[in-house]
Amino acid sequence: MDKKEQEFRSELASIAKKLEDPAVFSTPGYPKLARRQKKLEDTLTIFDEKRRLESEASDANDMIEAGGELADLARTELSSLEASLETTDEKLTEILTPKDPNNDKDVIIEIRAAAGGDEASLFAGELYRMYVRWAETHNYSVELVNESPSEAGGFKEISFTVRGDEAYKFLKFEAGVHRVQRVPATESQGRIHTSTATVAVMPEAEETDVEIKNEDLRIDVYRSGGKGGQSVNTTDSAVRITHVPSGLVVSNQDEKSQIKNKAKAMSVLRSRLLQKKIDEEQKEQSDSRNKLIGSGDRAEKIRTYNFPQDRITDHRVGYSRSNIPGALDGQIDDIIEELHKAEHELLSNE
Repeated sequence: MDKKEQEFRSELASIAKKLEDPAVFSTPGYPKLARRQKKLEDTLTIFDEKRRLESEASDANDMIEAGGELADLARTELSSLEASLETTDEKLTEILTPKDPNNDKDVIIEIRAAAGGDEASLFAGELYRMYVRWAETHNYSVELVNESPSEAGGFKEISFTVRGDEAYKFLKFEAGVHRVQRVPATESQGRIHTSTATVAVMPEAEETDVEIKNEDLRIDVYRSGGKGGQSVNTTDSAVRITHVPSGLVVSNQDEKSQIKNKAKAMSVLRSRLLQKKIDEEQKEQSDSRNKLIGSGDRAEKIRTYNFPQDRITDHRVGYSRSNIPGALDGQIDDIIEELHKAEHELLSNE
C-alpha cells in the first residue's frame, strides 16, 4: 500500500507540473487530466487520514503502557481509532482494487424497441424515463441525442447522454436485452405478451480516446424528417457520417443546426468505436466476467420485468425484487449495487 501511495503522489506531482503551462487548459486532453487530478487528490486525502489515525493510535498505546489515570481514557479512544482505521483501510482496498478504466466517463445510451411491436416501443419509452428519473435523483444531467417516436406513444429508438460522476460505472451493466411480460392495454383477451427492448451503454469517448482520420469519413447532409418545426424540415440540417474502415454509420437530425448535428454524430461515432475496442478486449476475459459485463451481443437477455407477478429479475446475478412501478420511476440502485458486488468479486479474484 505504501508503494502505491508513493506512485499516486508522484503522478499527482507530474500532473501539477503539466498544469503549470496555461496552454494545457485548451487541449482536448485537459478534461481527462483534471478528472485524474481530482481522483488522486481524493485518494491521497484518505491516505493522509490513515497516517493521522495511525499516529493517534500509537500515542494512545503509549498512554496505555504508561498507565496512570489517563490509561482508561486512552483505551476508549484507541477502540474508536481502530474502528476508524478499519473503515479507512476498507476504502483504500476498494480504491486499489483493479477497476474498469472507463468508469469515470459519461455515457451514451441507445434504446431500441425490439420484439413486440407497439408494446415494445412503449416499453422502450418506459426504460428511457427510468434512466432519466434515476439520473435526476443522482444529480446527473441528461441530453437527448436523437429520437424516433412511435405512433403508439413510445420510441422506436432513442439515444441520450448521461453526464455525472462515474456515470459509466453505474450504468454500464444496463446494456443488453430487457424483457417485459404484461397484458398490453390493447389486449382484449387479457393475454400476457412478452416484448423486448435493447439497451446499448457506451462510454462517451473524448477526442484523445479514439483517433479518427478525416479521410476515413464520408459525411452526407440531407433534409430532416419528422417533427422539429419548419426550419428543421426545410433545410439540409441532418447529418449522416460513415466511418469507412469499420463500416459504422451514425446519423443525427435532432438539432436545427447542421453543425450541432455533426458534433452529436461525431460524439456517438467516437463512442461506438471505443465500445468496439472494449468488446474486443472483453473477448479475452474470463467467461464469468463476460457473463456479467456482457459480450456486446444485443440478443443477450439480461433482465425481465414481470408485471403479473410484480417481479424484476436480473438473470446475470440471479437477483429478484418486487415494485416494478418504483423501478420504472428510477429506483434501481439496489439492482446496480448487486451487479457492482459481482464485478468487485470477479476483479478481486483476477
